[in-house]
Amino acid sequence: MNVGEHPTAQTHAHGTVLTSAPQDAPVDRATAAARRVIDAMLRTDRGNANLDRVAEELNSIADHLEEHAPEVAERLIDMWGGEGVTRHDPVTGPENAIAPPLVLAGLDDGSVQGVVTLTLPYQGPPGCVHGGVSALILDHVLGVANAWGGKAGMTAQLNVRYHRPTPLFEPLTITGKQMSVEGRKIHTVGDIKTETGDVCVSVEGLFIDAAVPRPR
Repeated sequence: MNVGEHPTAQTHAHGTVLTSAPQDAPVDRATAAARRVIDAMLRTDRGNANLDRVAEELNSIADHLEEHAPEVAERLIDMWGGEGVTRHDPVTGPENAIAPPLVLAGLDDGSVQGVVTLTLPYQGPPGCVHGGVSALILDHVLGVANAWGGKAGMTAQLNVRYHRPTPLFEPLTITGKQMSVEGRKIHTVGDIKTETGDVCVSVEGLFIDAAVPRPR
């Protein structure tokens, strides 16, 4: 699916849902379990946990999954099919264990918005979100905002400003909005705010209307 298409968009109380929320499907439940493992590994007592046994069991699970995996090239194409990138990307993808995942809705004012709580896997400074993670999230949110605004493109430049540390373990509101289109140039802005409305990170993005390269 092109990021400019939303064949599965649903009406929500707070707008039109543009990305795939986790579902009660085996792959979504398995991915959620993998997120628990990632988080728990960062919190576990390294001296008391039986990590040799954990490693053995996790390797066994990985072996099982790899036995049932198609060729990488085939999987790349499949990731663009159906709902496409919204189920596999590292920000909103419910089938990607490194995604929070963030669910985004399109609002009547032309913006997109979602709320997410980030935990230890996304830490930079103690108790704070890694700056690179913030930039990753905003880059993706701006891309979805462009699709919602009617003119999608590829990232050419991001100007990211860090106003204050972004806290872990607290609801964060992520917003993006397409501001203007000048020929092939698309200008989009976004930010990350705390529950009290403080801006932690803001971004101005330049995108170029261009065909997205896809594996064949």
